[in-house]
Amino acid sequence: MLDSGLIRYARVHRALAILAATTAVVALSALFGGTPIAVPSIGSEGVTTGIPFRRELPLLSGVFLTAALDGAMSKHEEMGATAMHRYRLAYCFGLTLAVCALSFSVEALAVGVGAGAVFVRSIVIWFGLALLSARLLGPQLGWPLPLASALLLIWYPQTWWDWTSNSATDLFSWTVAAAALAVGVAASAATPWRTRGWLRR
Repeated sequence: MLDSGLIRYARVHRALAILAATTAVVALSALFGGTPIAVPSIGSEGVTTGIPFRRELPLLSGVFLTAALDGAMSKHEEMGATAMHRYRLAYCFGLTLAVCALSFSVEALAVGVGAGAVFVRSIVIWFGLALLSARLLGPQLGWPLPLASALLLIWYPQTWWDWTSNSATDLFSWTVAAAALAVGVAASAATPWRTRGWLRR
């Protein structure tokens, strides 16, 4: 049975809105994800390349997840007691897991298990970058770093480091996902009061 305090925490931290938005993203991918995005090819004047729409859609889900950390009392919550941080961790972990499970299921049914795994991997990478961006630039600015990386992938598609086109079993891309999430979580945990405490040690 879910903790009533956690349910209340989720209610005031946009859980339903985030789930609705990420559900719309994966539904959009399932219905129109194969539609190619026409972009100019670097170094080939007048030539365009097509990138499937679904490759970039996980960026939206990754950025939407950072809304769970923002709110009218977010600055005060960062200075909260241990119980508050436990709620925050449990909520963010549960919400991220739910979004990834939903996204994988829909993509696996619409395209295939491999596509579902790649979609989830992209969510994890862009979520990590969004957490880092929100810490560096402000709680409502989780999108600049993910967007910058997406533009790079769109202009230079299908390179060895393009996690959106690499196979579901590509070890390098999963390593990038683990590193991006670790950096993002560490940045999110490095609240000002914690940083001051670490510096005083």
